[in-house]
Amino acid sequence: MLAKRIIPCLDVKDGQTVKGTNFVNLRHAGDPVELGHAYSEQGADELVYLDITASHEGRKTFTELVSRVAATVNIPFTVGGGIGELRDVDRLLNAGADKVSVNSAALRRPELIDEITSHFGSQVCVVAIDARLDEGEWRCYLNGGRIPTERSLFDWAHEAQERGAGEILFTSMNHDGVKTGFANDALRRLSDSLSIPIIASGGAGCKEHFRDTFLEGHSDAALAASVFHFGEIKIPELKEYLKGEGITVRI
Repeated sequence: MLAKRIIPCLDVKDGQTVKGTNFVNLRHAGDPVELGHAYSEQGADELVYLDITASHEGRKTFTELVSRVAATVNIPFTVGGGIGELRDVDRLLNAGADKVSVNSAALRRPELIDEITSHFGSQVCVVAIDARLDEGEWRCYLNGGRIPTERSLFDWAHEAQERGAGEILFTSMNHDGVKTGFANDALRRLSDSLSIPIIASGGAGCKEHFRDTFLEGHSDAALAASVFHFGEIKIPELKEYLKGEGITVRI
């Protein structure tokens, strides 16, 4: 069995790591390069950096940040935010990122996934999906959870796979930052119906939540932010716990 991955996520705004609840009420969590280095040393399997206010000026600043991260960490990391064309992908990969995450731009123009995977390979393309459970239906949202669409989480995830995406990063907006556990029913449906890895995001509050998303949600990886940033869960302790629960992890 492939090892389950633990992935700290660093949302970056104005050069600092921030974290909110249900996509709002942001608070500062530290220097993104220093945090990334610490997580790398603690045994994280990968990192995700998201430029959550990817204005034109922010992109230049963020590219410099990516270069600093690449020089500091020794594990793979994914970069997202404001990626709308191949030139953006090329710039970030050249700065040292291993993968890119596309979200709103891919929903608006799905051909972007085909373009990235044909030029750089499926392994580079992570399709991030922000979805909310509204009246029994999982709906995809644009622009950091601000704009609802008519697209279903499951239909869009299937299309992303068909277009060549290497992974799906699904964030439940209902669960984001509230620390009550991941959206395991939706994650299990995704994992069981797709052939590419599914990364769970939104809802981690304790070590048991990670166990549950691997066992009940059939997730391939679990992503979290505040529980790592604010020291509520230590990655080495989490991995030892998961190993004790019979889950394959890299120690």
